[in-house]
Amino acid sequence: MTPTNDRFQELRRLLQAYEQPSHGFDDTMEVPGTALSAYLRVAAFVPERAARAVREIQDLLAAGLFSDEIADDVDLLPRIHPPQGVGVEDCLRVIQAHLERFLAAPPRPRPSFRPAIPWEWRERFPALAQFLGAYFYQDSLKLEYNSHAEAVDDYLSGEATEDIEKAAFEIGELLHLDQSEDQLREAAATLGLEEPLPAGVSLRQWLIDLQGLIRYHLRASTS
Repeated sequence: MTPTNDRFQELRRLLQAYEQPSHGFDDTMEVPGTALSAYLRVAAFVPERAARAVREIQDLLAAGLFSDEIADDVDLLPRIHPPQGVGVEDCLRVIQAHLERFLAAPPRPRPSFRPAIPWEWRERFPALAQFLGAYFYQDSLKLEYNSHAEAVDDYLSGEATEDIEKAAFEIGELLHLDQSEDQLREAAATLGLEEPLPAGVSLRQWLIDLQGLIRYHLRASTS
């Protein structure tokens, strides 16, 4: 859940990208590191995100990282470790420089690019991650549902139409990535799928069938 009154909401999301690769800054002034490269690829779809991040970094630096004025807001940020001898504020200035270069000439989105880190997967496919993580987590078919179909029915009856529409779109985007079946299983697990599939059904086919069910539900609900 997004905290209320989150002064540095976009910066918090940006810094979350650093948590899994190494929990540290690996950017240089010349080249963005693993996490920042992932963020920039995601921001290419919505450049305003990068603009918000720049404004929030400027806000934080103007106040000072250890200012009492923003202490509660800073507490919400992930704790990312700078290289030895370098301060967090210096790292943020490097990030800001890369964001400003990005905004000066925003690149085209790369929908065919396979995300490189778990954070990027969830940012690229948020509605699908919500569906899989909330309805097909480990033991969900033992604890809450009697079948895959029952879980899908619960999803379709309980979620907002716009989120369901987005999930159907994201399934298509996921399937259009050039992935082997093993890579697709890895991607789905990263997005939250922990339950085994029905016997004899490949993940690709299950997703195709799921997308069809969602689209049928959407058509039926508007007819």
